[in-house]
Amino acid sequence: MTQPKAEDLKKIKDLIEDIDINIFTTTDKEGKLRGRPMSTASVDEDGTLWFFTNEYSGKVEEISKNNEVYLTYASKGSSAYLTVLGKASLVDERSKIEELWEPTMKIWFPEGLDDPKILLLKVSPTEAEYWESADNKLQMIWGMAKALATGEGYQEGNHGKVEI
Repeated sequence: MTQPKAEDLKKIKDLIEDIDINIFTTTDKEGKLRGRPMSTASVDEDGTLWFFTNEYSGKVEEISKNNEVYLTYASKGSSAYLTVLGKASLVDERSKIEELWEPTMKIWFPEGLDDPKILLLKVSPTEAEYWESADNKLQMIWGMAKALATGEGYQEGNHGKVEI
């Protein structure tokens, strides 16, 4: 497998930082997929993703049994979409928790940094795929209408798949 290009990793990092909220999908003990919205705390230059979680949440138990996760990002403002397949691990490293901490995290962890339930989820991506329209919404609708009227294919914009 070849190393991902720096521009591919930057593209993925930029999309994640712009979109932030994703549907974080795990597999439960019966083998069913379970998704929940999560905010990305940080994304490293190499594509590693970081999330805050409660030590006693269902996803922690699910990840301890099957650490393969699937993240889906969709932008409200632009036509940008991203999926990330990766391996999740639990990190209880005080210095990293402090580095990523934001005051708004007190919504979920009322005791702040002293909350004993705080853990980090680290997702090491193995694959990412993105789609984004090069046009604004009005231009996109016009382009689709034109494609229908003329029978010519619609030019969707940028698409990329990155093995990490």
